[in-house]
Amino acid sequence: MKIQEEQIQIENQKDLASHVESLDFLSNKLTKQNYDVNAIISKLADFQVAIPSWALGAGGTRFGRFSYFGEPSNLEQKIEDVGIIHSLTKTAGAVSLHIPWDVPEDYTAIKEVANSLDIKFDAVNSNTFQDQKNAKESYKYGSLSNVSQAVREQAIQHNLDVINIGNKLGSKALTVWLADGSCFPGQNNFQTAFQNTQDSLIDIYKGLPQDWKMLIEYKPYEPNFYSTVIQDWGASLMLANGCGDKAYTLVDLGHHLPNSNIEQIVSILQLKGKLGGFHFNDSKYGDDDLTAGSIKPYALFLIFNELVYGMKNNPQNPDLAWMIDASHNVKDPLEDLIQSLEAIQESYAKALLVDQDALKAAQLDNDVVKCQEILQGAFRTDVRPLLEKARLLSGGVLNPIKAYRSLDVREGLIRERGKNTIATGL
Repeated sequence: MKIQEEQIQIENQKDLASHVESLDFLSNKLTKQNYDVNAIISKLADFQVAIPSWALGAGGTRFGRFSYFGEPSNLEQKIEDVGIIHSLTKTAGAVSLHIPWDVPEDYTAIKEVANSLDIKFDAVNSNTFQDQKNAKESYKYGSLSNVSQAVREQAIQHNLDVINIGNKLGSKALTVWLADGSCFPGQNNFQTAFQNTQDSLIDIYKGLPQDWKMLIEYKPYEPNFYSTVIQDWGASLMLANGCGDKAYTLVDLGHHLPNSNIEQIVSILQLKGKLGGFHFNDSKYGDDDLTAGSIKPYALFLIFNELVYGMKNNPQNPDLAWMIDASHNVKDPLEDLIQSLEAIQESYAKALLVDQDALKAAQLDNDVVKCQEILQGAFRTDVRPLLEKARLLSGGVLNPIKAYRSLDVREGLIRERGKNTIATGL
């Protein structure tokens, strides 16, 4: 299924008058405050967030999985679904593959499908947290950290294979997340597990193409509940430093203990030039993988405030890899991803409205009240007209969710694919 330009134009006509009125009001207000509205809109139009291939079908929990039907049953269909999202939002111009869930059978054909939809291939993700069919060794007791050299070598080779797959597609980064850890005290020797992981990552790092990055993800718990080998950003940073200049920390918003100060984490990592990427989601209790901005929108804004500052003031940090990492058990996956994209763009736009010079002056004066007023003033601004204008200029729709439903996208996918298709992934 492919959304045509004519359909987008028809949808936009329904909301154009209201949009123009809202944009004029906001633009006049911001212009009087000395903001360059066109520059902000241009930055929003350029901002792209990758869609993970595993998030295009229904997610689930340990207790059940409820399909929304019409799910993509192969990689080509997954890329087509990303194309639908991108045609509506114009902010989802990349797909991130998880191997071995999504190994292309025909690389040329897959690249042609992606090119036809203006989709690029973002970081590729390895999977050593599940045993694969016909695998000689098991990851039950860990992969890159395992006490068994044979298990570690299998996990290393898998990551090297993933790099090779990504290289054929034009990807430029490998994301490594480990489920390695222990459920009981005494089960593992902490130092041995960490050193094995460092040595394994160094072997993988040696296989990186010259223009690639390695992104090392961390998580405090789950599926192991006593210890995780790469439990926090400090452990990730140490491992990245131990590998080399092309290795970086990756921050997943759900991979923190409750009330962690994530904005401080990203700020320090940017200062040190070691923030490599972001996985967006939201949570109430743990790694809930909920729609970005659905629970803690102010926290997401504060994170973006630090990111915007760092992108301007920390040239030592590379361009960041942005990706959504969510699970959809009660929502249409495509609608959920569209909502996440909107929330991410909103937080970015609001962060662009923070007067950093005024904030710095207030900080130097220790004017705590003024600091809060500056941040909350930007956060309380309704920036949706700016997002709408950015989409309009890029050829997207003013209201993606409204258009998605008006065009009966899910019903069309069900007609094409049927009700019984199931996407690979979690």
